[in-house]
Amino acid sequence: MLILGPGARPLEGVFAPSARRGHTVNPGGDSMPSQPAPVPPDDLSRKLTVARPASDQSLPHIGLVGDTYTILVSGEDTAGKYTLIDMHVPPGGGPPPHRHDFEEMFTVLDGEVQVTFRGQILIARAGETINVPANAPHAFTNSGQTPSRLLCMCAPAGQEQFFTLVGQPVTSRTEAPPPLDPAAQAAFIARSKALAPEYKTELLPPAAAPSAH
Repeated sequence: MLILGPGARPLEGVFAPSARRGHTVNPGGDSMPSQPAPVPPDDLSRKLTVARPASDQSLPHIGLVGDTYTILVSGEDTAGKYTLIDMHVPPGGGPPPHRHDFEEMFTVLDGEVQVTFRGQILIARAGETINVPANAPHAFTNSGQTPSRLLCMCAPAGQEQFFTLVGQPVTSRTEAPPPLDPAAQAAFIARSKALAPEYKTELLPPAAAPSAH
């Protein structure tokens, strides 16, 4: 038993209750969980977003690397939390190797795509969903004979802005972008390389003989 002399104070950290993370100390000295913050009030300035890609031709349709990307939900619609993109990928289409600092998830709605992830190959088929972690190198291509359709979510938003700046506007969800002549192709590559860092994206050299998985 430790006896404290007159005027002595309790040793903090030995006798005083500790305030652990997520806990508060009540007047009786007992530790109890802290109350979570309440749900914020409804922001009436934000509106419901409804996207109808089959009929709404006012949606942005972007031709890029032979694919057509339709922006269903933009960062402006989600306060920057995510973007949702409808991807039409013809045979042979798909982006080259790259990586970025945001999560990217896609569900294959029709067809299939060959995905290269950290040097390994897998096939994603209709009904399957893949999540690509932030910063991981990856690419995908449609190695089949028919178009594929993907529903792609990027979180947080921003990728749709990059697509808009480097791609070509087209008029419908399945319209292919016009082919680029050598000068236009060189300009596209230069513009993509210049803008990629601003959108936290790194364009990578082609992968050499990835292993099957």
